[in-house]
Amino acid sequence: MTHQNVYNLSAGTIEEILRNGLDAVPEMVRVLLNSVMQAGRSKYLQAGEYERSADRKGHANGYKPKTVRTRMGEITFAVPQVREGGFYHSVLEKGLRSERTLTMTLAEMYVQGVLTRKVKAITEALCGVEISAAQVSRATAQLDATLQEWRERPLGEITYLYLDARYEKVREAGQVRDAAVLVASGITPQGERQVLGVSVSLSEHEIHWRTFLQGLKDRGMHGVKLVISDDHSGLGAARRAVLGSVPWQRCQAVYRGR
Repeated sequence: MTHQNVYNLSAGTIEEILRNGLDAVPEMVRVLLNSVMQAGRSKYLQAGEYERSADRKGHANGYKPKTVRTRMGEITFAVPQVREGGFYHSVLEKGLRSERTLTMTLAEMYVQGVLTRKVKAITEALCGVEISAAQVSRATAQLDATLQEWRERPLGEITYLYLDARYEKVREAGQVRDAAVLVASGITPQGERQVLGVSVSLSEHEIHWRTFLQGLKDRGMHGVKLVISDDHSGLGAARRAVLGSVPWQRCQAVYRGR
C-alpha cells in the first residue's frame, strides 16, 4: 500500500475500521503520548537528554510505568521523572480526555500513512504541547515503525473472512477522484474480530482485489471456512482466483453507507 495521495476519509469509514478490531491503535496511543511526555520533560528542564546546558533546571531520572484503563483496554505508559522532583505533565489526562478524537486520528493514519504535520497537530491540539521539529520527526518515525510492523504482522487461522469496499475522495495530481478503500476483517477460531488489512485503490477492479487477497495469504492467513462480501464482479473474480475452494456468502449488510 502506498501513501502518496491525500485521502479524505469519512468518520463512518474510520469508525468501521476501529469497530473491526484495529489493534495497532492502543500501541500508537502509547508511543505518541510517551513521546509528548518526554518532550515536555525536556522543555521543563530546558535541556534534552544528555545535553549540556547552562540553563538546565534539573536532571532526568528515568521513567515510571503507569497503567491506565481506557476504552481500548489497559495501556502502560512510561512517565518521565525528574531527579529533583517538581515536574508533572498532564499529557495523559489531556490526551485520554480526548480519547475518541485521538483514536480516530491514529486510525486514519493507518490508512493514509503517518504524516509529520498531523503528528505536530495532534501534540498541539490534544496535548497542549508544542514540540521541536526533531522531536516531531522522532515521534513520526516511531509511529510509522509501529504501524508498519502491524501492517506486515503474520496472520494465522481465520475462520470467517469479511471483505468490504467503501468509496472515499482522493486528491491525485491535483484532481479529486473517488477511490475504493478495501477492508479485510476476520474472526479467529477464538471469536476475536480483527482488521487484517486495508488498501486504497482507484477502483475495485479484479487486479486490486487479487493483489490485496494474495497479500493476506502471503502473510499466513489460512483455515478460512467462509468468505462474506457483496457480489461485485471484480471482487468475485479475485476471490475465486485466490480463495477458490472457500465457500462464499453474499451479505449486503456489510456495505451500509455505500
